[in-house]
Amino acid sequence: MPTYNEIGSLEATVDQVMALDLPGLHLKIVDDSSPDGTGELAEKLALAHIQNGRPRISVLHRKGKDGLGKAYAAGMALAVSEGARYVVQMDADGSHPASAIPQMLGTALSTGSGLVVGSRYVPGGQLAEEWRWHRRLLSRWANAYAGTILSTRVRDITAGFNLWSAEALRAVDLDTLESAGYSFQVELKFRAVHAGFGAMEVPIRFEERRAGESKMSFAVQLESAIVPWRLRLRARSRKG
Repeated sequence: MPTYNEIGSLEATVDQVMALDLPGLHLKIVDDSSPDGTGELAEKLALAHIQNGRPRISVLHRKGKDGLGKAYAAGMALAVSEGARYVVQMDADGSHPASAIPQMLGTALSTGSGLVVGSRYVPGGQLAEEWRWHRRLLSRWANAYAGTILSTRVRDITAGFNLWSAEALRAVDLDTLESAGYSFQVELKFRAVHAGFGAMEVPIRFEERRAGESKMSFAVQLESAIVPWRLRLRARSRKG
């Protein structure tokens, strides 16, 4: 769970995750030196969630804001190195329903899939009513755009709520991912599918963030437009 200035939403999101009845669940918060005190709050939450002498939350403090993708990659790689069999990536702002995690894990275990996507765009998936028409249009267009270029057959390829097997994460080689922003989601799924890992999608309701502001800048949107073409061209050159 990467954080940057999420002090207004972190505690409620953490409470929802830690309330799940999942033995062995451990939450790793990756904070990019948030100036609003999010990192300090994360440490307090970690101290409040110790069970039988074992911490159920750990915090990875990074030196600065280096992009959402880099934060995710750092946390996921560390989780795998510590022995995690499955890793869920989710936002701290309350937009991803923690209640869907058991279903995502069950789907991975029953199907053997290396990737399970919490999807807005399969039957049963929903967007919060607060999303205005232009946000809905932009989101659907981004998925159609990247999906058409990359032909992954993942209907919510831009989704940030995903469950990965450790095997899939090792195969995609997190250290070599190039995308720093939201396009990290696209690059990671593309690599996994092309490495031969099956992807399943379960429907979720995507909520409006609890507090704070979106980190979607123009630079991030520009990267998201370029990355699918770059991935496709590199894949073709390797085949050739």
